[in-house]
Amino acid sequence: MEPTTNSVDSDVDLHVPAERREVRPSIWPVLAVISAGGVLGALARYGLQQAFPHSASEFGWATFGINAAGCLLIGVLMALIGELWPGRRLLRPFLGVGVLGGFTTFSTYVVDIQQALAAGAARTALAYLAATIVAALLAVWVGATLTTRALRRRLPTSRKAGGHR
Repeated sequence: MEPTTNSVDSDVDLHVPAERREVRPSIWPVLAVISAGGVLGALARYGLQQAFPHSASEFGWATFGINAAGCLLIGVLMALIGELWPGRRLLRPFLGVGVLGGFTTFSTYVVDIQQALAAGAARTALAYLAATIVAALLAVWVGATLTTRALRRRLPTSRKAGGHR
């Protein structure tokens, strides 16, 4: 079999499915960094929720703050990865999916809303529902926009255009 022009390695023929697996990156490092990051993010969230508890009828300020801060940081991270660190294969899985995915908690947010409704605090539940959605979306946009603007002002032109990485 003659090597193809698309081969990465002369010993690998990319037209043969069994040989393509050889050039595919392993999923295990990605799963490991997601797991490690998830543990760190979940521990940080748990600590903050323990430090700032609330009753079922009260606005869940800890969860609200966690979700807003996490969304802001996700926006910052995505801008940094896009503008500054595009080739770092494990960075987004570790920080984005792992740490920030474990830190933010929209499932707890929904449980808080359900508990507020059950406690007869419909206005609080509705305010919490709306405020979290607005804050989360706004936080991602602010984080990404401000970080991108700051990076574009500070980075040399060659780096902005995809030059030296």
